[in-house]
Amino acid sequence: MATPSLPPSTDRLALIESARNSVFVEKAFTTTPLDPVIERSWRRCLGLGYRPEERVSFAAVSKSATAHALEVNRPLLQAANPIMAQMAHAMAMTRYFAILTDARGVVIDTSGPIDRSDSRVNNIARIGVDLSEEAVGTTAIGAALADHQPVWLHRGEHFFADTAIYSCAGAPLFGPQGQCIGMLDLTGVDVPERPELKHLVEQSARSIENALLLQQPFALLLRLNWPGRELSMDTDGLITLDAEGFVSGSNGVARHLIHLPVTRNAGSVHCSDLFAMPWQMVFDSARPSNGMPIEAPLWSGLRVRLLALASVDQPAPVAKTEKTLRVAESDLIRLTLAKTKGNVAEAARILGISRATIYRKLTDH
Repeated sequence: MATPSLPPSTDRLALIESARNSVFVEKAFTTTPLDPVIERSWRRCLGLGYRPEERVSFAAVSKSATAHALEVNRPLLQAANPIMAQMAHAMAMTRYFAILTDARGVVIDTSGPIDRSDSRVNNIARIGVDLSEEAVGTTAIGAALADHQPVWLHRGEHFFADTAIYSCAGAPLFGPQGQCIGMLDLTGVDVPERPELKHLVEQSARSIENALLLQQPFALLLRLNWPGRELSMDTDGLITLDAEGFVSGSNGVARHLIHLPVTRNAGSVHCSDLFAMPWQMVFDSARPSNGMPIEAPLWSGLRVRLLALASVDQPAPVAKTEKTLRVAESDLIRLTLAKTKGNVAEAARILGISRATIYRKLTDH
């Protein structure tokens, strides 16, 4: 369901007030213009027994819990720091500021024009404060963490009356194995609505995820996109491989681009599970003598543009195998035939070769 288009601000506030009246007074969701993400959050808050008029305490977790959150999320903080500074520059004249939370909704960093003399700002812009949905109701933070998608909220779209002074955009953050590890939030207090900040926060979240992925050790970095598209850092799928060809991490674009499964264990998916080509060829393409993108077939029959880059911390990796490339090609053909249940025409289509080539290569080996 698409998010409703935004009318002028006065009409927008009137629509929000109408939605609050429908839900909280008339007990009906059927006629509201709410974004589905916000509607689901309101339903969860009502399910917890909350009432909109209740006061919000903006309580912090314990000092030990805060220290633990900061330590556990040190890599995330390091990856996010320069991106948050860039966002603060982009928002310098708007009175919006940035908040970074962990996966529970606990604040672990802030950036931007934060007026500590304003209690309404200081309530939410403190390291260690719990801004989860369970603690403060519907916000961009709670909604993004629950639905795992970007969201924009303005004034009364927040569940509690105490939080109706805020306007905020939020986007979830995903780690190299695909799990949600936190969220990025842009918030203002008594400010004009700026829904375009949803794009800024979503783009910035992707940049943080890419930086976090590249912090981890890897032998080979694969940059992916569809044929005909330029390869650029923030718009590409990124996959990191270890020296054995196993996937050590990926970004969200890559997981959608090639349907890479989310896994808690690095090294459980091999390069050969992704690309319908000898995986040694992926490593070979990273050599300085090559250094150009290749067209890589997927097992689905689709093709992607792939640029393999060796880690700067070690020489160009060599595939650790005793097989020759000719034997690897033969193995790949047999594996493809097994996947297609012996359908030579389908195997040829997936591999991008002729049926005659399949017969010839199998006969040669």
